[in-house]
Amino acid sequence: MAPTLACDGIICSSDNADESRPNLVIFNPDQWRGDVLGHLGNPAAITPNLDAWAATEAVSFRNAFTQNTVCTPSRTSFMTGWYPHVRGHRTMFHMLRPDEPMLLKRLKDASYFVWWGGKNDLVPAQKGFADYCDVKYSSSTHPPSRPVRPNLHLLPGWRTEQGVPGYYSFYAGRIEGDPPDGRYYDSDWFHIEGAIDFIRDRPRDPPFCIYLPLFNPHVPYGVKDPWFSIVDRSKLPARAPVPDWTLKPSMLAGMYERQGIQSWTEEQWTELRAVYYGKCARVYHQFGLLMDALRETGVYDNTAVFVFADHGDLTGDYGVVEKCDNVFPDPLTRVPFLIKPPEGTPVRPRVSVELVDFPATVEALVGLEPTHTHFGRSLLPALAGDTDEHRDAVFTEGGRLHGEVHAMELESGEHGWPTGHYWPNLSLQQSEGPEHTKAVMCRTRDYKYVRRLYESDELYDLRADPQEVVNRINDPALAAVLSTLRDRMLTFFLETGDVVPHDADLRS
Repeated sequence: MAPTLACDGIICSSDNADESRPNLVIFNPDQWRGDVLGHLGNPAAITPNLDAWAATEAVSFRNAFTQNTVCTPSRTSFMTGWYPHVRGHRTMFHMLRPDEPMLLKRLKDASYFVWWGGKNDLVPAQKGFADYCDVKYSSSTHPPSRPVRPNLHLLPGWRTEQGVPGYYSFYAGRIEGDPPDGRYYDSDWFHIEGAIDFIRDRPRDPPFCIYLPLFNPHVPYGVKDPWFSIVDRSKLPARAPVPDWTLKPSMLAGMYERQGIQSWTEEQWTELRAVYYGKCARVYHQFGLLMDALRETGVYDNTAVFVFADHGDLTGDYGVVEKCDNVFPDPLTRVPFLIKPPEGTPVRPRVSVELVDFPATVEALVGLEPTHTHFGRSLLPALAGDTDEHRDAVFTEGGRLHGEVHAMELESGEHGWPTGHYWPNLSLQQSEGPEHTKAVMCRTRDYKYVRRLYESDELYDLRADPQEVVNRINDPALAAVLSTLRDRMLTFFLETGDVVPHDADLRS
């Protein structure tokens, strides 16, 4: 893979009570593209907190990839070190079962104080959270100091009329804040403030882990000032153009058709994208407040901080918005991934990674021996510069078999109705066409291959076509490349096809 940006590591001292084990902060925004970062060369990205952090104290990986492009399958992967296919975590309604490994539970069992504030999309709600954290911060357990505004999904008034272009665009534009401070005080603000309060009043003896799975910059595309106006529209990179759909995945083509935004002008697309960038800027601002709290309380230096998203967002590329779980262009698969290690950890990164590497890295940092088979690999040697190549290829997967009605997400209810925001993709997902069927991506530095079970495969030369517009699966000039990638994918499935429990059974 192409080298990542390497940042200098500046490590300071710490006065934490348990110096042998670092504190942990997992800052996990939802639906955040990997290219919306100023320090990675995007002039429109307003990310000063992360840019300064990456330039002085943290490591930012240019090439980090998710294992699935929707929330739950991605989270079940990066909290276990398993690819989604290992236990069939391929839908939003198949979460981690009690018998499966999970990083937060492992940390809690190792006497970490685990504070969880934000989304779930990870463990079954009917099972509760007691096994996974000491505090599951919510408005029902911690009454907010002011009313928490609803997610924009729940607010009327910002959508166009049904049948008018833009009805399925998720574009809300500029939204209004509330007194006394003019903020749109939503669940993200509630959880950020809760995490800051916890840092200030934390238990002094055990090390802590803060898990912050925020909602933003997830759609709808709506944000208030100053974030609405802060983005320079003229600096936005060019969108990936609408392709010839002949050899493109039918799910992506179907979403393009059903979202019905083909008549939008480039100015309209620019506004949608600028609002998304503004949502990202708001998240980065909140991240800066969290880091300030760690510094003010004297625990910053002995705290390992991980910043990454579960997946990206199309944001108008190919004339499509939002995401789905079986198409794999870089805007969906490539995510930000930044790490600030604790004091004394060598830092000199230059490799590419997968989110599946995250739990193995945490276990190595805190000194926990793995108790289940990991397919992720600790990034500590990569951070130290002890290896020139962490991975030669990365993999993302999604979709279902024909006949897997239980994987159609019929539980989505009104979201899949014609009046629902997600009707364009859910209506395809809940049919027996080829659209929502199994696919797997193998991406190297120069090429991307996608194996599809019921329709045409895909092959892209990323050097000549970085936006993945032209599918060259039938190009004889790339026959040798295709053969190599197919063999690499076969090796991947052979390596990750199952897991053997670490504890053996007795034989009578």
